[in-house]
Parts: sequence; structure tokens; C-alpha cells
Amino acid sequence: MRRLRRSARALVILSVLGAVALVAWGSLRGRPQDLPWTPLDLSQPIGAFTGRKLTALGDDFGACRGVLDRAGVRYTALPPRNGGGRCGYRDAVRFAEGGARRISYAPAGLGVACPVAAALAKWEWDVVQPAADRYLKSRVATIEHFGSYSCRRMYGRDAGNWSEHSTADAVDIAGFRLADGRRVTVVRDWTGGDGEPARSEAAFLRAVRDGACDLFATVLSPDYNAAHRDHFHLDQASRGAMGWRACR
Repeated sequence: MRRLRRSARALVILSVLGAVALVAWGSLRGRPQDLPWTPLDLSQPIGAFTGRKLTALGDDFGACRGVLDRAGVRYTALPPRNGGGRCGYRDAVRFAEGGARRISYAPAGLGVACPVAAALAKWEWDVVQPAADRYLKSRVATIEHFGSYSCRRMYGRDAGNWSEHSTADAVDIAGFRLADGRRVTVVRDWTGGDGEPARSEAAFLRAVRDGACDLFATVLSPDYNAAHRDHFHLDQASRGAMGWRACR
């Protein structure tokens, strides 16, 4: 009798879970980006699983290039690089002029792993430019960076975990040049200051940092530690389908 009650209770729980799943499915049919099993489409708004789908592109260079192609992102695939040991890459690309993207990078010629490139494109469209329009009343023309590929361990130590930079799966963003000639940098403008312009610049930087957290596996800013006082570290570290994500 006790076993029968347990079985009945289990059936009830399964029925409830099934009903919840059906309701969730019905409510999400209009937002495929919120479902884990739908293909990634950079033309769709950022959804609950967009970041994880971007990170997963690291397992399939062909699929990643297809995502960029369908989104109208122009790029050049870089030759594989073997840096020895943990270093090197086989899925790096360099943005090309034209196409759906409008923001340039300085220094020019930035090469990053394909999942980072896909996330940067989405960041431009859905986060950076809208935040610039809102807080700065101007468009971003150029993103300044400290580079991507670097064969080194975390924080340049002699031992310990390898940095995502060692496979070009990370990029360090230092600042933004606006179409009206202004320049907003992490090191100078993160804390803001007196006056509306300074507060707007700080709000913009926080908005683009927060928005990056929906697209990258790891986002580190001056709020994390002093080593990041002058840049945002954005990476696509592979930690599994349900691995932890960092946003500081």
C-alpha cells in the first residue's frame, strides 16, 4: 500500500512537471532564443540561452562561421597557430570591413576565436550602440582594445591555469571612441565624477559591462580587482553546457 502511494505521488509530480513544461513551451514559442535547443541566430534579441550558445560555438568552427555568415558579418579566417603546449588556436577570425558591423577596432587587425567574434558582433548591435545612444547621445565609432591572443598563464604567472588569451578565446576592451570625437575609457571614466557628462560616461561603461555578461562566459571589470582597473576582460571559457559563468 505504501509503495502504491509513492507511485501515485510520483505520477502526480510528473504530471505537474509536465504541465509546467507545456505552459513554459507555450509561452516561449515566440522567443526561440530563450530555449536551449534552438539554433543560435544573431538577428534575434538576446535570450536566456544566447550566451551559452555563443560559448558552445567553440566546439564547431564550421557552425560558428555559419552563424557569422548568416548574420552578415564579414571576416577572414586566420591560419591555425600552434604556440606550443596549451597555446595556439584553430578557429580564429579577423573582422573585415563592410557587412552588418559598423564599429572598427584599434589597434586594427584584431584576431579572436570565432565565438568571441560572434559575441562581439552581438554586443555591438544589442548592447554597445544602444547604450551609447542612451547615455552619450552619440554612436561608437571605434572600440579600443589591449589584444586577444597571448601565450601566457593567468595574470602572467609562471604556474597555474592558462589564460583564455592563450587560445584567443578572450579579448581585453580598454575604451570607446565616439562619432562626435569623444573618448570614453575604463581607466579614466569608470568611477564617474561630478557633472552630468562624467556620470553618463560611467553609466555607459556599466551598461556595456552588464550587457556583455549575457554574451560572454566571463566578464571581469574594475569591480573585480585592481588588475582590471583599465579594461574589461571578455572571454568564452568552455565550462560545459551548464558550467558556471562569471560577471564581475
